[in-house]
Amino acid sequence: MSTETADPGHGHSPAAWTAVVIMLIAFTIGTFAFWFDLAWLVWASAGLLVVGLLVGWALKSAGYGVGGSKTTPKTH
Repeated sequence: MSTETADPGHGHSPAAWTAVVIMLIAFTIGTFAFWFDLAWLVWASAGLLVVGLLVGWALKSAGYGVGGSKTTPKTH
C-alpha cells in the first residue's frame, strides 16, 4: 500500500475563494434580512448566493480553478 496521496487542492484557488466570499456575504445579508423580517432582501440574498456559485463555476472554467491554466501550483 502506498503512503503517497494525491492532494486535490482543497479549493485553494482564486475561483474557490471568490465563490466562497460572495456566498458568505449573501448568507450574512440573508440572515440579517430574515432577522429584520425583510422578505425581499432574503430572496435577493438567495439570488446572490446563486450568483456566487455561478461566478465560481465561470472562474473555474476560465482556468482559475485548482490545477487551472492561469494558476500556479502551491508548494507546501
